Amino acid sequence: MRNQLLLATNNQAKVREYRTLLPDVPCELVTMADKGIVNSVDETGATLEENARLKAKTLADECGMLALADDSGLEVDALGGEPGHLSARYAGEGASDLERISYLLSRLKAVPPGKRSARFRCVIAIAAPGGEPELFQGECRGFITEEPRGEYGFGYDPVFFLPELGKTMAELPLELKNRVSHRGDAARKARLLLERLCR
Repeated sequence: MRNQLLLATNNQAKVREYRTLLPDVPCELVTMADKGIVNSVDETGATLEENARLKAKTLADECGMLALADDSGLEVDALGGEPGHLSARYAGEGASDLERISYLLSRLKAVPPGKRSARFRCVIAIAAPGGEPELFQGECRGFITEEPRGEYGFGYDPVFFLPELGKTMAELPLELKNRVSHRGDAARKARLLLERLCR
């Protein structure tokens, strides 16, 4: 039986991305739902790094298995790096992706297109039971559009424009998104550790 790697998220879109990003690591990817875990770990950290570390360590210790957690955020230069680690809660608890996008665009209403530079950043933490997590960071730079475009992806993808591709992240099929995204960047860096730990 292969070792198992717990994906510490209830976000099914994120689970799909990890299944395509890590298709051949030598361990079985299992979700919180697979393990009957209904309570998520509260993201009480003040940074992406703290939140990823907290989720990975808590679940690895509680479940007695290798765990991978990430925290990712959108950092907009004109907003001083907001929403950052608060990206998922930027428009309030329980807000939808559309509500978060609408709030972000309202904050940028007076900012011209050339001044809307931003980056997506992802921090992956991998923890074994009783151990300290190892962290891997990825990023992707672009600009915030004035209105959403595209049907793929989730979160802020419809307003994150990639100049080199001439498309928003939400206009990219998953295979291409994974090649250029912040999560893909971090996952490629984490792969070597996973290959060692899963054997």
